[in-house]
Amino acid sequence: MTPLQTITLVIAIVVVIAVIIIVVLLVGRRRRVDANRRRATGIRQDAGDTALAAKEQEAHAVRAQADAKQAEVDAERLRREAAERQNEAQAQRAQADEQLRKADAVDPDVRTDRGGEAKHRDGEPTG
Repeated sequence: MTPLQTITLVIAIVVVIAVIIIVVLLVGRRRRVDANRRRATGIRQDAGDTALAAKEQEAHAVRAQADAKQAEVDAERLRREAAERQNEAQAQRAQADEQLRKADAVDPDVRTDRGGEAKHRDGEPTG
């Protein structure tokens, strides 16, 4: 082999090695780019899932607020009903007391004062 052929062969080998290195670098870069794309897709998917979970939590919070407001309304209604029933019970109690006074006033065995209140034998009111 002549020195020119040797130089040509060395240059050819260097060029082939350089091409192989370039191909390996390009393939490696493409793999990294593809891996980054897949990772970015996964991150976007996770972000979408997180956003959906946040929307669900917001919906639960809105429902809980509505339930709390309804509970307040129900409690107010029940307070009013309780007050109404208490007033009715007091009216019935007063009516029953009045009926007892009338019965005592009519009963010949019960001593009453001028207001119709029943008295004990010692003269004190019974009620």
